[in-house]
Amino acid sequence: MVTKKQFGSFQELISGSSKPLLVDFYAPWCGPCQMMATILEEVNAEMGQRVQIVKINTETYPDLASRYQISALPTLVLFKQGEPVARMEGVVPTKQLVQRLQKFA
Repeated sequence: MVTKKQFGSFQELISGSSKPLLVDFYAPWCGPCQMMATILEEVNAEMGQRVQIVKINTETYPDLASRYQISALPTLVLFKQGEPVARMEGVVPTKQLVQRLQKFA
């Protein structure tokens, strides 16, 4: 299952993950973000053993949205060993997202 995260330290979240961490920056009012939620569930079912997926509400954490220059929603940022290694904006089809993630997982 994809997790909506609240946390004390984002740095702890991204650096504490033993596998690549895909962060979905979204907003509750965003239609494409709602479409992406279903896609992320499919990706999680296929790759959940190799990639951790979390959703972060940009309205709850505007400082993170600013730090990672999130200007379009949804934006997916893949972190590996605490560092961003890939970024995708907009709705990404399941097959295409799995192919991108396989390079890092």
